[in-house]
Amino acid sequence: MGPAKSRNAAKKAGGVGRIAERKPAPARERRRHSRLYLKLPMNYSRKELKGYYGGIVGNASEGGILVYLPEKLNSGEVLKIEILFAKGWELKTVQGMAKIIWSDLAIRKSRKIHRYGLQFQLFNKRNLQKLRILLKEGAGTEKNKRGTAK
Repeated sequence: MGPAKSRNAAKKAGGVGRIAERKPAPARERRRHSRLYLKLPMNYSRKELKGYYGGIVGNASEGGILVYLPEKLNSGEVLKIEILFAKGWELKTVQGMAKIIWSDLAIRKSRKIHRYGLQFQLFNKRNLQKLRILLKEGAGTEKNKRGTAK
């Protein structure tokens, strides 16, 4: 391109010697599955300890869940989980194994609530089907259509 053509291109871009501003590319979603924002009770147990402890599911997808738990756990730990939900008048559960992928510091130090990202490791076919139904039905609620559920 000669000097005259480059000046014309520069004028079109917003003036001589001025480079057209580029808008940043939109952030790409790194998740494979979209998240459903909800609040559901859950139980979990650790391999080395007997008994179940309670927690709250904050959001879920077919790949994993965001949970709030009362104790500090380590990344990489595998938990046995049980998500509780109501279907009509029945209490249903989704059970499986999930691995802690990431953790935050306690979000409420006075209450010692910790936030974790869990990736599903093992679900039998029946529990996976229940999870898909839960996500499908939850996605139809008005709160989740807007993405403003709290």
